[in-house]
Amino acid sequence: MSHNFYHYPVWVRLWHAMNAILCLFLIVTGFSMLYSDPDNALVVKFQRAVAIHNVCGVLLTISYTLFLFGNLFTPNGRHYLLRIKGVGQRLWQQGYFYAFGYFKGEKAPFPVSADRKFNPLQQLSYVGVMYFVLPMLFITGWALMFPEFILKKFLGLSGIFLTDQFHVILGFLVVIFLFIHLYVSTMGKSPLSNFRSIVTGWQESH
Repeated sequence: MSHNFYHYPVWVRLWHAMNAILCLFLIVTGFSMLYSDPDNALVVKFQRAVAIHNVCGVLLTISYTLFLFGNLFTPNGRHYLLRIKGVGQRLWQQGYFYAFGYFKGEKAPFPVSADRKFNPLQQLSYVGVMYFVLPMLFITGWALMFPEFILKKFLGLSGIFLTDQFHVILGFLVVIFLFIHLYVSTMGKSPLSNFRSIVTGWQESH
């Protein structure tokens, strides 16, 4: 028997929508800055891409700070608490389901419920991205906005060059995560059910 339950509060949905918009602008301007030069624009002219990228980076930093406070002071934070005991077995079960079980019509080993927002693989990847990749992305991004604070040399290489390369690598990791996130989101009760739930707040389940 199917039923719906309220799963995404308003602040999470607004934060998610804002992040999606800002990430899209950051990806487009980031690629424009990386693969074009000041005289040959890829998508957005280089100087304009830099300006938009910086503004969106600042706004995303503010949004991320609100996310941290939201997780500290609302029940949403409990979904990011990793349970170490038995984690290997849980990850194997979920990985098998994604690779084989889903396509054979098997039931998800860790279905979404009112008390469980993420399956083990989602939880591990979200914790890694939200609590490691994004903070490092912000730190390197802000450092590149104020390069006078970056070490001039590190291990014989330019500190600015190393910071820039690390920032780019982290950005690519976020892009990869977003593609996987979108794909996995289609594995709900129907291909569009998870997308509807992040809009309405109501999660469809069996």
